[in-house]
Amino acid sequence: MDHGRELSTAVVAFHEAVGARLGVTAVDQRALALIGSRGPMSAGELAKEINLTPGAVTGVADRLERAGLVRREPDPDDRRRVVISAVPGAFGRVFAGLSAAMAELGARYTPEQQRVIGDWVERAVEVLKEQTRLLTGDERLRP
Repeated sequence: MDHGRELSTAVVAFHEAVGARLGVTAVDQRALALIGSRGPMSAGELAKEINLTPGAVTGVADRLERAGLVRREPDPDDRRRVVISAVPGAFGRVFAGLSAAMAELGARYTPEQQRVIGDWVERAVEVLKEQTRLLTGDERLRP
C-alpha cells in the first residue's frame, strides 16, 4: 500500500469537501492560509504570493468574503488600496473538527514519537515545496 499517495489523496479530498461546503476553491484556501499566517495583505501582495493576476485575486477575495472568512478594508496607509484580512477565528472555525480529530490522533503517541512524526512532516513539506518549485519555477518556494 502506498501510504504517501493515500495521505495525499485524503488531504485533497478533505480540502475539496471544505471548498464544496463553503463555496471556495483550493486556491482560495491557500490564500486564506497565507493571510491567516502572515496577516493582512493587499490584493496585489496576495496576487504576487500565490502567483495570480490581480483580477483573479479579486475573485478569490469575493469568494472568501462571501464565505465569511475574510474582509476587505481600505489600506490605512494608502486608501486607494484594499487590504484583505482574515476574520478572527474564521480559519479555526472551518478546521475545528479536523484540529480536534488530529489532536486526538496525536495523543495516541509518546512525546518522542510525536517529535519523530513532526520531523517527518516538516521534511515532507520541504520535499513537496521543492517538487512544486521544480514544476512551476516559483523561486519563492526555495527553502
